[in-house]
Amino acid sequence: MFTLTSDCIIGVEEIDNEHRHLFELLNEGLDMLHNNYLPDRYEDIKALLRELESYADQHFAHEEAYMERLRDPELILQRSQHMVFKEKIRNWYFTNIDEMEEQEKVLDELLNFLVRWLYHHIIGSDIMIGKLPPLEEWMIRENPCEFTDDYKTGIYLIDKEHKELFRIIDKVNRMVHEQITEEDYEEVMNVLGELKAYTEFHFKDEEEYMESIHYEGLAAQKRAHAAFIEKIADIKIEDIEKNPQEYMETLIEYLLGWLINHILYTDKKIPDVQV
Repeated sequence: MFTLTSDCIIGVEEIDNEHRHLFELLNEGLDMLHNNYLPDRYEDIKALLRELESYADQHFAHEEAYMERLRDPELILQRSQHMVFKEKIRNWYFTNIDEMEEQEKVLDELLNFLVRWLYHHIIGSDIMIGKLPPLEEWMIRENPCEFTDDYKTGIYLIDKEHKELFRIIDKVNRMVHEQITEEDYEEVMNVLGELKAYTEFHFKDEEEYMESIHYEGLAAQKRAHAAFIEKIADIKIEDIEKNPQEYMETLIEYLLGWLINHILYTDKKIPDVQV
C-alpha cells in the first residue's frame, strides 16, 4: 500500500488532500492487480483510467490556479509535466486490453508509472509550491545564483559542495543571458553534464554523512535527490533546439529554485554532528 508520506506534504491543505486521493486511486489499481478472483479486469481498468483522467484534470486545474495566484516561478514547468501525465493516461485508455494477459500487462505498467510519477513529481516539483518568492522578485537580484550566508547549513563539507553547485548553475545562467545560438548547444550540454556529475557526487557525500550520523530523514532525502537527478538526466538537446532561450530560462528557474528550496527547507534540518 502506498501513502502520502511526510516528505510529500507541501502544506497546502487542498493540494495535499488531492494528492492523497491520487494515492488512493493508485492503491485501487494495486488491489485490482493482485485480486485473483477477478476473471476479467477490462471494465475495472477502463473505469480506473477514466477516474484518473478526470481527477487529474480537476487536481491540476486547482494546483495551477493556486500557483498562478502566487506568481509561482514553477508554473510553466508544472503545466508541462501535467500535460505529459494526462497524455500518458489517455494513451493507456485506448490500448487494447481485450485479453487477460494484456490487461495484467497494462495495469502493471500503469501502476509503475503512477508510483514513479507521483513520488518524483511531488518531491521534485510540488514540494516547492508557495515556498519561493514570486519570479520577478528573486530573479531580479543582481546575481540570483550567488551562494549567500542564507544557504549555509553550518556543515563545512555540505556548504562547500552547495557553493560549487551554485557556481555551475551560474555558468548555465550566464549562457542564457548571453542568448543561446545553435553553436552553443554542445557547450550547454557539457555544462549540464558537469552539473549532473557534480550533483551526483554531492548527493553521495551528503547521504553518506547522514548515514554516518543515523539521520532519520535520510530516506526522504534520497527520494528528493533521485527526483532531481532524474530531472537533469531527462534534459535532451532536441528539447533545447525547439526553443532554446525559453527552454533554458525555464530550466534555470527550476534548477535554482529546487536547489534553494531543498537547502532552506530540507538540508538545513541536517544536524552538524562530529563523526
